[in-house]
Amino acid sequence: MKKWLALTVMTAGIVLLGWGIWQIASTHLQTAQSLDEAKKVVATDQGMSKKQFAPEIGKASGILTIPKLKADLPIVEGTDADDLAKGVGHYKDSYYPDQNGQIVLSGHRDTVFRRTGELDIGDQLKITVPYGEFIYEITHTKIVDQHDTSIITLQNEKEELILTTCYPFHFVGNAPERYIIYAKRVSE
Repeated sequence: MKKWLALTVMTAGIVLLGWGIWQIASTHLQTAQSLDEAKKVVATDQGMSKKQFAPEIGKASGILTIPKLKADLPIVEGTDADDLAKGVGHYKDSYYPDQNGQIVLSGHRDTVFRRTGELDIGDQLKITVPYGEFIYEITHTKIVDQHDTSIITLQNEKEELILTTCYPFHFVGNAPERYIIYAKRVSE
């Protein structure tokens, strides 16, 4: 009986470990493919006007560069699970750079935004889309409850970049809070 129990526990552990490794590898592969797609979109559609820019849900629309982390991350239109598995999700009803509104980008804390806790006030973020490059500077951060919906206002009065991810960063399971990074545009 002890041998059977030990074998069952070991088998379950191996299966869970294998599943976890497969999930991580799959996400990294999807993110790499999305980054290649984003680079093509940015290069191919250069000169497109911001009025012509209308990315499809699930498709790469641009690149988020975080110089301090030496990271180039694909921006994918949409924030459902499939979209976030490909990269940084752009909240579909929010704005893009130079559209004078709230730009909301979300990502998983254990994939694309794994190191966002290393960012400080004053660090820069760059968004590249087919109609230009836009630089933002982090102004402040905030931690809110996971159910706090006051962060996404979709205001159209001033341009602001908001990055959101789950928090605490090393929490196992569904995190109870969200880490919010606010940034203001500093130049093109």
